Amino acid sequence: MSQNTDFIPFAFPSLDSREEEAVLRVMRSGWLTTGTEALEFEKEFAAYVGSPRTLAVSSATAGLHLAYEAVGVGPGTRIVTSPYTFTATAEAARYLGAEVAFADVGDDGYNIDPSAVEAAVSSPGDRIASVVPVHIAGRPCDMTSILAIAKEAGAAVVEDAAHAFPVSTADGEGKRAFAGTIGDIGVYSFYANKTITTGEGGMVAVRDPVMAKRMSTMRLHGMDREAWDRYTAKRAAWRYAIVDAGYKYNMTDLAAAIGRVQLRKAADFLAKRQRIAAAYDSAFGGLDFITLRSPSSDDALYLYMIRIVPERLSIGRDEYIEELAARGIGTSVHFIPLHVMPYWSSRYGLKPGDFPKALSTFERTISLPIFPDMTDTQIERVIEAVAGIGKEKSLPRGRGLPESVGTVATGTVAGSSHGR
Repeated sequence: MSQNTDFIPFAFPSLDSREEEAVLRVMRSGWLTTGTEALEFEKEFAAYVGSPRTLAVSSATAGLHLAYEAVGVGPGTRIVTSPYTFTATAEAARYLGAEVAFADVGDDGYNIDPSAVEAAVSSPGDRIASVVPVHIAGRPCDMTSILAIAKEAGAAVVEDAAHAFPVSTADGEGKRAFAGTIGDIGVYSFYANKTITTGEGGMVAVRDPVMAKRMSTMRLHGMDREAWDRYTAKRAAWRYAIVDAGYKYNMTDLAAAIGRVQLRKAADFLAKRQRIAAAYDSAFGGLDFITLRSPSSDDALYLYMIRIVPERLSIGRDEYIEELAARGIGTSVHFIPLHVMPYWSSRYGLKPGDFPKALSTFERTISLPIFPDMTDTQIERVIEAVAGIGKEKSLPRGRGLPESVGTVATGTVAGSSHGR
């Protein structure tokens, strides 16, 4: 897929004739909705991550909804999750009538802090049905600690692994496993800008066969037969039973066909992201007006995020983004913390300073382009723009901006683009 090389987008899908041929094959088959492609995609993804069962869904948001329902999230319960995430992580619990307790991020500024999770779990209120770690930018959370806290509380662990394919980490039992397969259920996103894409879509990895069966049923209207089975089985296609009030969360074969091709490219995509990240690390590591996330080999590198150091600059984060845009560099911000969003702040009476680490990180963070098909010229342009702006706007030591360097009042940031 070609792109305008004058402007470097924040993200761009890597697609070629193989995805095109896969879609045409499905179109010519006459079966467009959930069928053999979706079933094969589930099997191939399960084998890739080592999960006993996976379920292809229409979005990661749908997957979270199904997962929460399966582990017992509902009225009279709470989930514990980070405010530093996209709203889907929390809103899916509200679909089920549950409440949300937030826990601040740790010292790295991005992933949820296990000590904050422990405090939230211990706080008075409704029963904790699930702890939901979010693997921000593809860097896994401290799952060993989170699993132990959840077990003590009698809560399920649902991993928001929207960013975290493909990466492995410690599984809490002295082994390694893919992020998204360590808790009770993990949910991946295949939104258009994710590490692999189906346009819209997601995958749920689940260990427990009872939970898997429940989610499979609820995925398609609470029906006791899958659509493919109803139209291909020898028994009457029209005969089925509705066993519960379910949802419409299945993935189409058109999307799954793209996903199967993308899955085969996943390792190559990661290697290309690693190459870009290494170039950025080398270029930005010695700059005193930028802070980088600590290096880790356990990282899917869905995002490459920098934090500006306001004490060293005459401009704030938002102005830095504007300067980058003027030089043809697309960026985003991950994430505007949920506790400053009108819905969440008003529902729970939250103030911006209630989760200071999440707020501070948001006010300083810029997500830079990192997508597999970036050219060397594009990488160099990003480096030159980021470094050049910072050097132009640097302040002598001892001077800095006294005011906030971000914008939290409106809950919006120019150029942001998110999806679950």
